[in-house]
Amino acid sequence: MSSKINASSRDTTSNQDIVRTPQNENNTATSAVLFVVSFALFLGAIYSLSFLTLENPWPMAVCLVLFALAFWIPQTVLGRSDSAGEH
Repeated sequence: MSSKINASSRDTTSNQDIVRTPQNENNTATSAVLFVVSFALFLGAIYSLSFLTLENPWPMAVCLVLFALAFWIPQTVLGRSDSAGEH
């Protein structure tokens, strides 16, 4: 399995040619912290449903926001969503 690496995937902040691949994107501690934060948002979304009644729609709004953040933050803000054509 070969992968094509173009010039945009090279780290230009130093003199070394460091190729940014998914394997060296984050270290283990950073990945663990990101997982815990995302999972806490997801569990908060589920927990907010315990307060849901027909008279009070706000827990559902909180659930939707937390659920969206739990998936949007890792995939878009912290992920490599702009590098689909690199590999």
